[in-house]
Amino acid sequence: QVQLVESGGGLVQAGGSLRLSCAFSGGTFSSSTMGWFRQAPGKERGKEREFVAAVEWSGITTYYADSVKGRFTISRDNTKNTVYLQMNSLKPEDTAVYSCAADAHKLQLLGATNPTFYEYWGQGTQVTVSS
Repeated sequence: QVQLVESGGGLVQAGGSLRLSCAFSGGTFSSSTMGWFRQAPGKERGKEREFVAAVEWSGITTYYADSVKGRFTISRDNTKNTVYLQMNSLKPEDTAVYSCAADAHKLQLLGATNPTFYEYWGQGTQVTVSS
């Protein structure tokens, strides 16, 4: 069974940076499409889960939400079974619980902005950006 464990969240001032990590186990990471989503405060889990970024199995092709393009970078290390989200120039509106997600079968990003694309989810890590 695939398990995803996020880390790296915390409290940061506006303009600062954080790097999130998501450790993958129990499956074949190198062939999995990986994504990051976030859920802002006050929104129930499973509702209003906002797409942030995705990366296909090789790490070459990535896709970003317009709200984070140019500030966030998704990457993966297939030797460490880990996907990263480097977040720079953080804004208060980036405050949310960030979760990583994995799909083990679709070797492409078509549809990767939709939460239903993914089979597995982590528990999430809190990111709080103060103004």
